Amino acid sequence: MALTLHTEKSIFSHGHALLKDYLAISKFKVVAMLVLTAWVGLALAPDMGRGLFVQLASLLGIGLLSAAAAVINHVVDSEIDSKMARTRHRPVAKGRLSKQHALSFAAAIGTAGFMMLIIWANTLTAILTLFALVGYAFIYTSFLKRATPQNIVIGGLAGAMPPLLGWVSETGHMAAAPWLLVMIIFTWTPPHFWALAIARKSDYERAKIPMLPVTHGIEFCKTCVVAYSVLLALVCVLPYLIGMSGGIYLMAASALNAIFVYKALKLKLGGKDDTAMDLFRFSIVHLMLLFIALFIDKWLLL
Repeated sequence: MALTLHTEKSIFSHGHALLKDYLAISKFKVVAMLVLTAWVGLALAPDMGRGLFVQLASLLGIGLLSAAAAVINHVVDSEIDSKMARTRHRPVAKGRLSKQHALSFAAAIGTAGFMMLIIWANTLTAILTLFALVGYAFIYTSFLKRATPQNIVIGGLAGAMPPLLGWVSETGHMAAAPWLLVMIIFTWTPPHFWALAIARKSDYERAKIPMLPVTHGIEFCKTCVVAYSVLLALVCVLPYLIGMSGGIYLMAASALNAIFVYKALKLKLGGKDDTAMDLFRFSIVHLMLLFIALFIDKWLLL
């Protein structure tokens, strides 16, 4: 009996550890944020009378393909990850999951996500989401990340696509309005990642990744963070100006961007690693609350 209980505990412990590794290589928290922005894009789209189950299945399909891209990123970057303090304990970099194992998992969830979009959304959404996967997992991770300090600016478009994907999953066609949401994330991405790159400059130098603070210096990078933070504040006003959102969103966006610009200026005016990490952490909260405000504004106007 004792041996049986020990065996069961061992199996449970192994299964729990494996699940944690799967969630880690899927970048679960990042994917959850992407799905949130896709959900808001879907909610802001014209009501097409689709049922809740179909909408949730569409969002899950987008999430699964996003997770597959994250897994591929872990595989491609495993050598780099092993050289960086922030990432050296990742499952593939550490050897807890083999590259073949991870790629098989990516293929399984990617195929499932694509088929869900074909069945419960539409072909256009499935193709656009697949393009976003290729853009992030291959064009950005395999080439841009290693080739240019503008890697995150150019490659940021792939990560900015979910609001458009959510909209298209609902309507079946593209429109101008969701591209404003894409622009918000696209503009938000550089100061978000550059703040992290400033705090982890030595890691990127060791891994020979040409992030902006490595190639152009920390002070220049701080200036770029401030410039993009101001640009982000301006871009965030656009949904209100075209009537896509109302006063609730405008007040929330104004407050959130004022804090963002303040933290960026604080970083520029002598901030150190902890100031950069403070901005990085706030930027995540900023984007989440910004899109929640968009949804609440839309819901209260119904």
